[in-house]
Amino acid sequence: MTVDVEDYFQVSAFEKHVTRGDWEHKRCRVERNMDRILELMSDAGTKATFFVLGWVAERYPGVVGRIVADGHELASHGYEHVRVGLQQPRAFREDVGRTKKILEDIAGCRVEGYRAASYSIGAKTLWALDVLAEAGYRYSSSIYPIRHDLYGMPEAPRFAFRHGERRMLEIPITTKRLFAQNVPCGGGGYFRLWPYWLSRWALRRVNDNESQACIFFFHPWEIDPEQPRLSGLELKTRVRHYLNLDKMQGRVKRLLGDFRWGRMDEVFKDMIEEMS
Repeated sequence: MTVDVEDYFQVSAFEKHVTRGDWEHKRCRVERNMDRILELMSDAGTKATFFVLGWVAERYPGVVGRIVADGHELASHGYEHVRVGLQQPRAFREDVGRTKKILEDIAGCRVEGYRAASYSIGAKTLWALDVLAEAGYRYSSSIYPIRHDLYGMPEAPRFAFRHGERRMLEIPITTKRLFAQNVPCGGGGYFRLWPYWLSRWALRRVNDNESQACIFFFHPWEIDPEQPRLSGLELKTRVRHYLNLDKMQGRVKRLLGDFRWGRMDEVFKDMIEEMS
C-alpha cells in the first residue's frame, strides 16, 4: 500500500493552470488529509509506504514525523513533482539527492525508495534508474506498464525487475493482463472510475493466479471532495481529477479490509537487500 504525498494543486495535470510560483499562495490541505489517511491506516492495522514531496516535507515536518512514528515507511517523491522527462540527468540527480537529504534530516531514518512524479520513468528515461542507484536509493516504484496519454511503459515487465549496470530494482504499479493488454488496477483515477468490485477482482486474480504482491497507490487529495475547484480546466482533466472523490475514502477503507497490506521495504525485503 502506497500513498503519493502531494497537494491537490501540485498534480501534473494542473501544470498549465497553477505555476510553482503560485504554490506558496494556495491554501494547503495535505496536512488535514494526511491525518485522515493515517487514521484509516491505524484503524485497519495497516502499514504503508508514503512517497513524500520534499516541498511538502519542508513545510509540514510534523506529517513526516507522524508517518515514521506510526511505523510506516518514508520514501521520496522528488522535491517539486517535476516529471523525469522534463529534467536533464544532472538536474534529476540534484533533485533526488536533495529530497533524500531533506527527508532523512527531518525523520532521522534512512530513505530507500523513490517514486517519480506521474510515473514518468519510461522507455526514454530509464537512465533515471541508474542515477537513483548512484544517489543511494535501493528501489524505485516509478513505472506503470500501461498505455496512457500522459505516462506509461506498456512493454515493461509487470512485476519487480532490475535494470541497468547497477541493477536498480524497479517495482511497477500493478496491472492485470486481459485481452492481450495490461489493464490498470493499481489505483489512482482508475480506482475511482471503475466499480469497486472490479478492482478487487483484478487484485485478487494477481494475488491468486500469479502469486504476486500488488502495488496500490492513491493521493491525499483523492479523499478530499471539498478541495477547491480550479477553473478553466479541460473536460478530460476535470473528469480525471474530480470524479468520485466523495467515494474514495470509503473505497480505500474497504480495500484495507479486503486485503493484507504492508510497507514496500518489508514486502520486497529480500529483493531490496540484494542491492546491498
